[in-house]
Amino acid sequence: MAGKTVVLNAARMNYDGRLDFSVLAPEVLVYDDTAQDQILERVQGAEIVVTKELPVSAETLAAFPDSVRLICEAGTGYNNIALPAAQAKGITVCNIPAYSTERVAHTAVMMILNLSSSMQIQMAMLAKGDRSNFTKCLQTDHVEVNGKTLGVIGAGNIGREVIKIAKALGMQILVYTRTPRDDEEHVKYVPLDTVLTECDYLTLHCPLNENTKHLINEETLAKMKPSAFIINTGRGALIDEPALIRALQEGRIAGAGLDVQETEPPAEDNPLYTLPNVILTPHMGWKGLETRQRLVSILADNIHAFLDGHPINVVS
Repeated sequence: MAGKTVVLNAARMNYDGRLDFSVLAPEVLVYDDTAQDQILERVQGAEIVVTKELPVSAETLAAFPDSVRLICEAGTGYNNIALPAAQAKGITVCNIPAYSTERVAHTAVMMILNLSSSMQIQMAMLAKGDRSNFTKCLQTDHVEVNGKTLGVIGAGNIGREVIKIAKALGMQILVYTRTPRDDEEHVKYVPLDTVLTECDYLTLHCPLNENTKHLINEETLAKMKPSAFIINTGRGALIDEPALIRALQEGRIAGAGLDVQETEPPAEDNPLYTLPNVILTPHMGWKGLETRQRLVSILADNIHAFLDGHPINVVS
C-alpha cells in the first residue's frame, strides 16, 4: 500500500502511551525500540521510515531496500542520519524544525532563573532536612537577572524565542551567529569571543555539526567569567563534557544547566549528577505532551506532503 510507514523507536516519543501514530499514513507499523541490527529487517517493504535520534549509518543506509523513499527524523536535529548516504540512495530526509521552539526556550529560561536563585542548592538542603534558609537569613546566592548579560550562540527559532523572553526580563543580550544581522534594542550581534568574555549567562542554540562539536572546550571556557553560567538545551556534544566538569569542580565557572549531555543518559558515575552547581535534566525540553502531539501532527504533514509530491522540511 502506498505510504507504508515504519516508526522504528516510538517509545522515544511515546513513553507515556498518549500519542496516536495512526494519523501518519494509511498503513503504519510501530516499534517501541529498534536495535541497530534490527533496522534493515524492519524497513523491508516500507516507503517511509520514522526515527527519533536513532543513529542510521552510511553502511546501514547503503543496504536499505529500494522501497524506502523518505526518512522522517522526528525532531529538529538530524545529525544522527548519514545524509550523503541517503542522497546516494535517492532517499529524501526531512525533519521537524519548529515543533518545540517555545518549550525548549522556556527550559533554557527556567535554567537561567533557577541558577540565579541557587534553586538546586536550596532543594538539596531541604532534601537533607536543612531548613536554615528559613530559620536564618537566606544561606544561598540569589541574584537578579535583569541588567545581566545573556550570551546566545545561534539565533534560529529557539534562540530567537530565548532572546524575546530575555528582553522581557530586562537582560542585555549578545548574540553570535553565522549570519550577520543588524543590532536591535538590547540585542547586539558580536564575535564569539565577545560573547564568551562578557556574558553572565551563556545559552547554546546552534546545530551540532563538525564545526560546532565541542564549541565549548578548555580554551573557550577559559575566556568566560568565573561568575558565569552555561545553559545547554541544544545538543550535548556542543560542550566538551570533561572540560566543563573540570571547570565546574575547580570553580572556573559558576555553574551549568544541562538538559542535554554528550551521552544520554549519562553514565552512573558521571559527576554531573552530584555537582552542587549543576542543574541536570533528562533532555526534557521537547517532552511536554503538547509538544509531542505537535511533533506527530507535523510528522503527518511531512508524510502527506511527500506523498502528494510536494515534500516539505527537507534537509537532504
